[in-house]
Amino acid sequence: MIVLPRLYPILDAGFFPDVNGMLAAAQELAGAGCRFIQYRNKSGDAREMLEHARGLKKRFGDPVRLIMNDRADLALTADFDGVHVGQEDLSPESVRKIIGPDRILGVSTHNPEQLTEADRTTADYLAIGPVFATSSKRKPDPVVGLEGVRRARRLIRKPLVAIGGITRANAASVIEAGADSVAVISDLLRDPRKSAEEFFRILG
Repeated sequence: MIVLPRLYPILDAGFFPDVNGMLAAAQELAGAGCRFIQYRNKSGDAREMLEHARGLKKRFGDPVRLIMNDRADLALTADFDGVHVGQEDLSPESVRKIIGPDRILGVSTHNPEQLTEADRTTADYLAIGPVFATSSKRKPDPVVGLEGVRRARRLIRKPLVAIGGITRANAASVIEAGADSVAVISDLLRDPRKSAEEFFRILG
C-alpha cells in the first residue's frame, strides 16, 4: 500500500502566467521537501500539457513522484509516476489498463457512494472533497466538511487525500479528521517554499 506524504501539492497551470513560473514554483516545493506533486491543466491542449510535463520530469527525475491529472496517455509519454482521475474521466480500471500495475492511480470522490465504489477498484489512493469552499474549480461539488472526511475514513481502507479549500489554518483539523494527506493549490502559490515548509511544521 502506498504511503502518502502529509502534503500533496497540486500545480495548476491556470494559476501561473507561464510555464517558467510553474517550473520555478515546482522547484521551490521540491526544495521544501515535497516528494509527491500533481500537475493539473484544465485549459491547455495536449501539446502544451506534454511540454509542461516533460519540463517537470526533466527538472526532478526520481526524487519527486509526479502525478498527471486526467491524462493517462500523457502520463505514459512523459514518464510520470502516476495519474489522478475524476468522476468524469476514464474509469479507474480503464486507466489501470493503460498505465499498467506499477504506476500510481488516484481517484477523486465526492460522496459515500463514489468512495465505496472507488475503494473496490485498483486505485492506490482516494481523494475526498471539497472539504471546504474552493476557488480552484469552476463548478465545485458540494462541500463535504470535516464530517465528510471522518465518514470517508470509516468507509474505506485505502489511503485518503483531502482536497478543497485547505490552508495552513485548517490543515491540522483535516488530518485529525482522518485524512492521510492534504492536497493544496492556492495556499502554496505565494512563496511556495516557505509555505510548504510551514505546512510540514503544522502537519508534523
